[in-house]
Formats: sequence, structure tokens, C-alpha cells
Amino acid sequence: MRQSRIILHCAILITAPLVGSLKIASAFGVLEWTPELVAKEDYFKGDMDIVNGGISSLFNDSTVDLGSNSETQLLLQFGSHKNLRMIGTVAEVYYRIVANRKSGIRTLEDLKGKRIGSLNTTSSEYFVQTYLATVGLEPVDYTVVNGLGCLQEPCAADTFPAMLRNGSIDAIGMWEPSVELGIETLGPDAVVFGDNQTVYREIYNLATTTDKLNEPKKRHEIVRYLKALKQADDVFQSDPANIIARAAEAVKTNITVLKAAWHVHKWDVRMPPDILEVLVEEDKFVASYAKRDVFSRDSLAMLIDESVLKEALEA
Repeated sequence: MRQSRIILHCAILITAPLVGSLKIASAFGVLEWTPELVAKEDYFKGDMDIVNGGISSLFNDSTVDLGSNSETQLLLQFGSHKNLRMIGTVAEVYYRIVANRKSGIRTLEDLKGKRIGSLNTTSSEYFVQTYLATVGLEPVDYTVVNGLGCLQEPCAADTFPAMLRNGSIDAIGMWEPSVELGIETLGPDAVVFGDNQTVYREIYNLATTTDKLNEPKKRHEIVRYLKALKQADDVFQSDPANIIARAAEAVKTNITVLKAAWHVHKWDVRMPPDILEVLVEEDKFVASYAKRDVFSRDSLAMLIDESVLKEALEA
């Protein structure tokens, strides 16, 4: 009898589908990663883990299979790792600037000579440069002040909302919720630019390596996760009321702030049709900081792999 049970147990193990595991590294301090968590908890059938990190984690930790960050970080890592591949978006976010009316700011042009809180070498600084260029302002016309983002009040003294409040900067230009917290900090003195700007949006993307994609079992797991991520993003887009509380808890912020900033986020898993043009233009900014030559269009085209997402959407 005991031998029969052992044989039956072995048969079950042999015939049961093999379930792999995934590890994703994403920045826990931004709202953009939260669809990844919902995909894991609600839609992905399998073993997986999400750790704090980003695209660089793919090369710092061999157990990481996927990394997510803005497109500027994607370009930065591609400089050293030609096996890096972007396989789809998690979210696209239209950044904003909040400025202090008491600093004499009424129009975008009034930011000339002002101090703008933004993180050097990141998508936030690129946004500030790109957006202010639309009114003829160049980087020499204003000062970018480095600091930290804030997720909820009370914000520490070295965070942008606190710096805006105490007057050490005149404006904030970056991702949420720091901008929204800056708006709340200034109250009626807040001047907001960019609610409808289309010059720049962060493309928060999911990336992996050719090494991972060339492993059949690992590729299968990545395809299944992309499908789950698409399901999660669909809920973020169609039914935000049922998801905001979970997103707020995941990033340690409050629901009110997230509701106010939700409209600048586009939740969709896709390969943007203009992604190559975006990368070609942004690489000029990244290359200047990385102290390398700008990549050719053909080189940057290698960074994009649409086949994985195609498999996921057809599955």
C-alpha cells in the first residue's frame, strides 16, 4: 500500500506542470511599480518575488529576471550592457512643475533665474530641460537643485516639498507624488505647469536580458507575467477606485494625494509606437552624463524587443 502511494505521488509530480519562478526589481518609492504588485497578487499563477531596485539590478544580481525604471535609466544601463532589452511599458507618466507664486512666477518663462528641485541625471532633470526649452529657456537660465522626493507628509527637510515650503527652491519638476505634495504645501500660492503638456512623459518600462529570454522556461514565465501585468493595468485604467488604496499602501502614501495625481498616469502594457524616436532624442542627454558617444539609431533599435509582448497578448 505504501509503495502504491509513493508511485502515485511520483506520477503526480511528473505530470504536474512545471511552475517556474521570477524575480523583479523595481523602485518601491514610485507609484509606477504598483501594477507589478497587483499582477503578482491577483493574476500571475506561479512563484515570484518583487524586490526594491531597478534595471541595474539585472546586472548586480544574477537572480533578477526583470527590472523596471524610466527610459533614461534604460539608456544609462544599455551603455554598459548591450544584452539589455525593453519588452514593454508598465506606465507612462506626464510630469508636472509646481512653482511658488510668491517667487514671482506666473508663467513658464518666469522660471528663468529660479531654483528648480529635480534629481540630477534622471528623467526629472530631462523633463525640466525639455519642457522649459519650449519657452526658449536653456539649462544656463535656471538652477537645478538636487534633493529627495517625498511620499507623504511630514516631508523631511531635504525633500523637495519641504524645500519648496521653506523657500530654498522656487519650483519642483519631477514624478509624483512630490509634485502633488508641493501643490498641497503651497495652497493658493501653487502655480502648476504641465497638466496638459505632451512634450515629455516618463516611459516606465519593464526590461530583461537576452540571456533570460534565450532560456525557454524563463521566457515562458516572463511571457506569462506580461499577460498578468496587462490584466492588472487594465484594472488600474478602468476601475481606479478599487485599486488606489492598494497602490497607496504599496508606496506608503495617502489615498487623497494619489487621487489628485492619478490623471497624469497612463496605465497600459504596450510598446509605444514612438519609442525609438524617444530613445534617440533622450540618448543625447544620457550620453552627456555618461561621458560616451551618442548611440546610433540602429544600435538603439536593438534595445527594443516587441516579440515578448506579442507572445503575451496572443497567449
